[in-house]
Amino acid sequence: MENNTSLQQQLLEAGVHFGHLRKKWNPKMLPYIYAEKKGIHIIDLNKTVECLQETANALKNIAKSGKKIMFVGTKKQAKEIVTECAKRVNMPYVTERWLGGMLTNFNTVRKSVKKMQSIEKMLNDGSFDSITKKERLQLSRDKDKMEKVLGGIAQLGRVPAALFIIDIGHEHIALAEAKRLGITTFGMVDTNCDPNKVEFPVPANDDATKSIAIITNYITAAIAEGLAERQAEKAEEDEAEETTDNALKFSVEEDADAEGGKRAGGKGGAPKRRVPAAGSGGRKPAQKK
Repeated sequence: MENNTSLQQQLLEAGVHFGHLRKKWNPKMLPYIYAEKKGIHIIDLNKTVECLQETANALKNIAKSGKKIMFVGTKKQAKEIVTECAKRVNMPYVTERWLGGMLTNFNTVRKSVKKMQSIEKMLNDGSFDSITKKERLQLSRDKDKMEKVLGGIAQLGRVPAALFIIDIGHEHIALAEAKRLGITTFGMVDTNCDPNKVEFPVPANDDATKSIAIITNYITAAIAEGLAERQAEKAEEDEAEETTDNALKFSVEEDADAEGGKRAGGKGGAPKRRVPAAGSGGRKPAQKK
């Protein structure tokens, strides 16, 4: 409980509880609103803590299973934070512009990524030395443009398992694509949005840099924990496998030694005394003189 109180205190200091003006509110956010102050809605931080922990736990399990979580935050206040956090846990991210079809038309986007990577490779290995300076400059500019938009998803080989979105209203195209593909969605939801549009909403101020930073860092720490647990489990499994292999090897060697011993006993041991068969006469009786 003390931990929750300190988290609540941190959220309060970061201004996570400040919502939008009353006239901009979405009535579906009512369960998450604590009060109204000077025409501004105040978010209930108890609900925020509850939702944040639930979200962190779900994302931790996704990371632990080895699946990818895409961070989406193209707002000016979110770009830097999202890039830094996603890189920390080696997850894909989109912070420039959401290209229509980035998920629903993933194969085409992958082709653009491959084109960007091949231009980069050729510029570095000297393949373009024969072309003019102007052409090389143009290619370099094209690569930089693509890098800006696609750099965060360059290592993504397949559609991610989940999306973590900063401001679901602003990123409505990304949200719609994720819904269409059945991708699990997580998001920071302010008082002007519909929390039912994401499976895991975190009621929070999605406009202030401090608020975005504290929520995103909390989520990232949970993902890092999930990845660490996955690594530890993998190491344990490898160790157990190695122990089993060694035991098996030892057992096989032991069997081979025993088998070898038997054979050696059979060949080089003391010769067995031949017992004469009954009635065969055995030793000849002494002849009468």
